[in-house]
Amino acid sequence: MNAAVNLGSIAIAGGILWLNVRPWWKGGRDPKALIPYSAGSTIGALSTICVGGALGWGASGIAGLASTAGSKGVSSATGQSSASALPTGSMGTLTPEGAVVTVLILVGVALLHRSSGKQDRRRILGGCVTFAILAFLPGVAGALQWLPDLVNEAGARAVEALSKGSTS
Repeated sequence: MNAAVNLGSIAIAGGILWLNVRPWWKGGRDPKALIPYSAGSTIGALSTICVGGALGWGASGIAGLASTAGSKGVSSATGQSSASALPTGSMGTLTPEGAVVTVLILVGVALLHRSSGKQDRRRILGGCVTFAILAFLPGVAGALQWLPDLVNEAGARAVEALSKGSTS
């Protein structure tokens, strides 16, 4: 997927990450408090490998907008450009079964967003934006390579379970 990622977009993603993790770290560090941000992060990261689909288009658009806004912000604040493009990577590919699981995760995140309060809705969107940017980086994509494997395996096992007893 062709996504524009530069240091300005990384600054935006890092800022959103900091704004979400710091209150949790300073507070009680209750793992349940990370659920909204983690849910958004999961669908944001998976969106980067949805090549040719609406999720992939959205992730690429988020990364492009963040690159433009981040470059403008860094340039305005410091007088120095951050527009040089960074190399991009990919976590892997989705199988047809993994694509169905990704859509089910999207539905779950959408339901969580809909049933959450204002603060948790912001956390969900923040996680999605953060990882729609960061998951394009080769190092982050490599660290998250287990995610598409997990989604693909879950889909394959679901098909296997649903197909048991078939006579064809």
